[in-house]
Formats: sequence, structure tokens, C-alpha cells
Amino acid sequence: MNPTPTSTSLPDRAPQRVRHALRFRALDVLAVERVTPHLVRVTLGGADLEGFHSPGFDDHAKLFFPDEATGALTLPTAGPDGPVWPEGRKPTMRDYTPRRFDAAAGTLEIDFALHVAGPATRWAERAAPGQRLGVGGPRGSFLVPTAFDGHVLIGDDTALPAISRRLAELPAGARALVLAEVDGPADHVDLPSAADVTLAWVHRDGAAPGAMPLLDALRAATLPAGDLHAWIGCESAAAKALRAHLVGERGLNPKWVRASGYWRRGSAATHDTHDE
Repeated sequence: MNPTPTSTSLPDRAPQRVRHALRFRALDVLAVERVTPHLVRVTLGGADLEGFHSPGFDDHAKLFFPDEATGALTLPTAGPDGPVWPEGRKPTMRDYTPRRFDAAAGTLEIDFALHVAGPATRWAERAAPGQRLGVGGPRGSFLVPTAFDGHVLIGDDTALPAISRRLAELPAGARALVLAEVDGPADHVDLPSAADVTLAWVHRDGAAPGAMPLLDALRAATLPAGDLHAWIGCESAAAKALRAHLVGERGLNPKWVRASGYWRRGSAATHDTHDE
């Protein structure tokens, strides 16, 4: 007869929320790399990067872009109730996941997916060493344990930094299914991991507007066995549909399925959370 598991023998699967001190940084562009036809990697550095902290694989930092006409960079200061802005027009702001922070080298990498023409895309396409970019946060982190039987990671180009970070932190022996949506084969990137990873690239090139190639791929996919943690990051309507499929049709524990709309078709600067 198998013994009844005790609280000390069960794996720790409870997520942890942590908060970080609010801080705003003016950073220098050190390098710019065109990783794929639709992905630009910008490496930032400077004295203000000291003390940067991003322990969660899907953390979000707020980027503050220079004025497109003047090049001036405006940042708030941290007040007791949040950001305090100087007089004048606020800058364009967008949320991005830090792809990689190297404290020893003093560098922070941010990946920009180039699709919808907007201020962030225009800045990334023109970025060059010596320019400046503002960074706020991350304000908090959601730390998800790795002690699951398997992991499911689903996302489009905007989610590749988070997927990359999660795969990097999964230990040897872990199992993961990754569904990653990009335009085509030229947009594939390396996603190294010590885990046993099944990676399926989903190509949307030629897909009709509003199509959900990730949902089609998920319906055809075989999930790892056992207790799974699933993470989703993509267009908001697609993220909601993917979560509904995993919970309603695949029977995953809803507490272990996190879905975020990193962008919303037809809207700018949106970030939706689909936990229900």
C-alpha cells in the first residue's frame, strides 16, 4: 500500500508574489541586433541599472520612449503613492518583459517584436548605440515553482522573452511543450533549456485576420502527462480562447493556467489578464 502523501512530501507548487521598490532609470543603448526579420534586440546599460531586479520569468518593465520630435526623455520620480510626473506631456510608455539581465556585465536586454507600426516599433527600428531609453520597474514579480510534472508554454513573438526565461530556469528532467507563433521559419530563435522540450513553431504567414493559429496547434498537440502548469502570452482574444481550451477541454487545473493578453487587436498599449 502506498503511503498517504504528507505536506512535507508534496511538491511546492504555490506561486509567490513579491513586490519591488519603485524606481525609474535612464539607460544608454549599448548595442542593437536584428535577431530575425521581425525581432530587434536592444542592449541597455549605464549607472542607473545598478540594483535592477527581475526574478520572475514574465516580469514586466515599463519602457519610456524619447519624444519622437525632440529626442528628449522624460521620466517621473517615485512618490509615496506612485509616479510623480513633471509638468508637460508624458512620454509614450509600453510594457516589455526583460529578456536578460546580467548584473556582472551591467547589461539589460529587451526584445522588440516588429509588427504593428507604432511608437515602440519605430523607436526600435531606428535605435542605435548612444541613444537613451527610460525603464521603470518591474514593480512586482509572480514566481511560479518548477515542481510540476510538465509545463506548457504558448505564445507569439511578444512572449518569446518570457518563454526563453522560463525554459532557462526549468531544471534537467523537467518536461515542457512549447507552441511559439511567428511569421515564418526566418523568425525562429534559439530557446535553450536543460529540460526535455518539445518545441513546435506555428507560422502565421498568410493567416486571415483574426485567425488563431496557436489554438489550432494546441488542439492538435499532445500535452505532457501528469499535473501541468500552463503559461500563455499572445493577442488577448487568442489568450482567452487558449486558456478556455486548456481548462474546459483538456481539464487542466485553472489555478495552474496563467493567460495574458500581451496586446489586443485594434488597440494600443493594452495588457489583459485572463485568470477566469
